[in-house]
Amino acid sequence: MDPSSFLFQAFVYLCAIIVFVPLAKRLGLGSVLGYLLAGVIIGPYLLGFIGREGEDLMHFAEFGVVMMLFLIGLELEPELLWRLRKAILGLGLAQVAGTTIVLGLLVWATGMHPLQALAMGLILSLSSTAIVMQSLQEKDLLRTNAGQSAFSVLLFQDIAVIPMLALFPLMATTLPAAGSGGNHGGFEWVHSQPPLVQTFIVLGSVVAIIVVGRLLVGPALRLVAKTGMREVFTAFSLFIVVGIAVLMTGVGLSPALGAFLAGVVLANSEYRHELESDIEPFKGILLGLFFIAVGASIDFSLIAADPVRILSWVIVLIAVKSLVLFALGKVFRLSTDQNFIFSASLAQVGEFAFVLASLALQEGVLPPATVQFLIAVVAISMALTPLVLLFNERVILPRVGTLQQTALKAADPIDEKNPVIIAGFGHFGNTVGRFLRANNVKATYLDLNSDTVAVLRKMGFKVFYGDASRHELLEAAGARTARIIIIAIDDKDKRLEMIETVKKHFPHLHILVRAANRYDAYDQMNAGMLHVYRETVDTSIRMGVDALKLLGFRAYSAHRKALTFLRHDERNLKQLAAIRNDEEYINEARKFIEEIELIIQADRSDRALDPDEGFDSESLREEAQAAS
Repeated sequence: MDPSSFLFQAFVYLCAIIVFVPLAKRLGLGSVLGYLLAGVIIGPYLLGFIGREGEDLMHFAEFGVVMMLFLIGLELEPELLWRLRKAILGLGLAQVAGTTIVLGLLVWATGMHPLQALAMGLILSLSSTAIVMQSLQEKDLLRTNAGQSAFSVLLFQDIAVIPMLALFPLMATTLPAAGSGGNHGGFEWVHSQPPLVQTFIVLGSVVAIIVVGRLLVGPALRLVAKTGMREVFTAFSLFIVVGIAVLMTGVGLSPALGAFLAGVVLANSEYRHELESDIEPFKGILLGLFFIAVGASIDFSLIAADPVRILSWVIVLIAVKSLVLFALGKVFRLSTDQNFIFSASLAQVGEFAFVLASLALQEGVLPPATVQFLIAVVAISMALTPLVLLFNERVILPRVGTLQQTALKAADPIDEKNPVIIAGFGHFGNTVGRFLRANNVKATYLDLNSDTVAVLRKMGFKVFYGDASRHELLEAAGARTARIIIIAIDDKDKRLEMIETVKKHFPHLHILVRAANRYDAYDQMNAGMLHVYRETVDTSIRMGVDALKLLGFRAYSAHRKALTFLRHDERNLKQLAAIRNDEEYINEARKFIEEIELIIQADRSDRALDPDEGFDSESLREEAQAAS
């Protein structure tokens, strides 16, 4: 087989993933380091399964970062983003400014031009959103004070890339790299404009994303949802992200930043959870490829040519960034153990450095030799991040004392998490939801009917569109922290599917499930459900009670008979659910019908029963008025 063929390359990547990622996890190193090691080993400098095409893979795999930023944006409602403004602007701005100044001065001291030193400082001030978020999530640290602080800094860095990209064309100190034509993947007419015009085009594109996201994407998603075709909705979800990437690349701006802004704009949309669950699997695969590509891109021949200089810069870079971050952590009153986690997690350089370095080369800000050196330093610092975090976890934190449990309890979650999830907000779920809401119990509402979602949103219910039988959607809706899930969807097969999904992925949840009739209830009880609610039983019995009262029965007697009937019917239901043979079922059902008739009739002559067991005050008042 041709080693350069698509199938062989796919086989190599999959083999590397299934071998090295579980191995790294087993050794406690984390999946990110497993991906990086896989890239190094199958890369052009060891086994050589990946050659120059690894560079093309990097451009493709960076799309995973784009999707990750889109999902991060979806989790940040604009109101929440506004509440976090102090942490983002304060700590984030201080980190970028402080690190840029310190590293810029160090570079300037080596004899580099001041503008080049500034560009190097800006590039090196950024950290890897992909690696940090993945590593902190695996270690369950995102909700700690350190995790929240790291997230705030990363968020500011991602936003700060926008002015950096607009600034670099104004900082040219050399001629653009040969063959680049000043075009870094965008449209020729944009890059032929004066630098100031390019800046306005970039800012205008950001505004366009916000306006289009607010006015057009929501109605478009509603139209697609009405088709009822899940694959079309998934395709449209990807279309949104790809379209943003194309637009942002065309104007010379990072597609990941555009995706993040689009995510924030859609964070209040009723389709937010469905978008998240559709894109999540693609994000995971592409991020894994991105980490492999980073490992494969480490140029060992360049390192071998000048190992002391490159490795010295990597050590100095990690040390300087860690010290700046630790000092800022002290200023912002992080505890010692949280500060070490915060500093170690952000000590590397991020994926946006590749974008900025490429732009710096193409715009003549940095010479080619400097850019090659810079990329080597960046890739090594990213590859060392899991080891730095492991060293911090195994060596430093045990000596300073960790307070993770306290931090976890004290930290507020980023997204709203409700104790109840209601799947299906039609006539049944709507009644339950209104009752809970009237009692000040907050719930997350999910429904697959886009028309229902639109109407209920206008009525003030924050209902989300999506297929609640998918565990990714339930994960996005907060099932990990919820206490109860009410399954009220119309489709009985979907209800059974959802029962299995919840039992498998969220076994801690109490499941309350709607049943259309007793046969539906049998299936659910055989699936292990304890709380089954037949939607017509209570209404039917209530109608029977009213019929008895109209026939002259006392209200308390009619209600007591209803309670007796319901109690025995529920008991018989459990026994009948276990019977598979049709003839046996019919015989047992007849026996239970006769039995309950005898019990109800015997109740009339039983004077030991409490007459208050079934009375209602309204009927007693009516009887008293009639007697008078």
